[in-house]
Amino acid sequence: MIDISKNYIQSIQKQFDYYKSLGDKTIASISEKELFWNYNSESNSIAVIINHIIGNMLSRWTHFFTEDGEKEWRKRDNEFKTPAKNKQALITYWEEGWECLFYIISNLTEEDLAKTVSIRNEKHTVIEAINRQLTHYAYHIGQMVYVAKMIKNSQWKSLSIPKNKSEDFNKLKFGK
Repeated sequence: MIDISKNYIQSIQKQFDYYKSLGDKTIASISEKELFWNYNSESNSIAVIINHIIGNMLSRWTHFFTEDGEKEWRKRDNEFKTPAKNKQALITYWEEGWECLFYIISNLTEEDLAKTVSIRNEKHTVIEAINRQLTHYAYHIGQMVYVAKMIKNSQWKSLSIPKNKSEDFNKLKFGK
């Protein structure tokens, strides 16, 4: 059982690293003006999505084991209004959220996985809580990538396997 726990911790560290890197590359690929662009009044700009992700991270991962993941100080509805005023402030906020998350993840022990935590007064195993957050961030980072692709259009540089290049990618990966 300990090997499974150790493998799980390593796996989630790798997955959170991966999704952060997708977000980092997306943010780097767009201008400050593009960061605040939104398709229509019902859609979110990349800046707003970042604002929401980080608001969620700070709430969920601050005092992860000892306090409910939905903090009283969090104003979730405001996350969808006005984010930071410029790209550098948003990047600083982005890094703050990830630092909070990685502090907990990098210090997780196998024993921690057997504990329970609360999110909105609902009990979750630590594994459930982590999986919930991983999928939540993946969902929103996917939105960031999609919006950036819309903005960049034909100038978009793929962050994974470029369109119509799967065969080339597989040849490279399999050495054929």
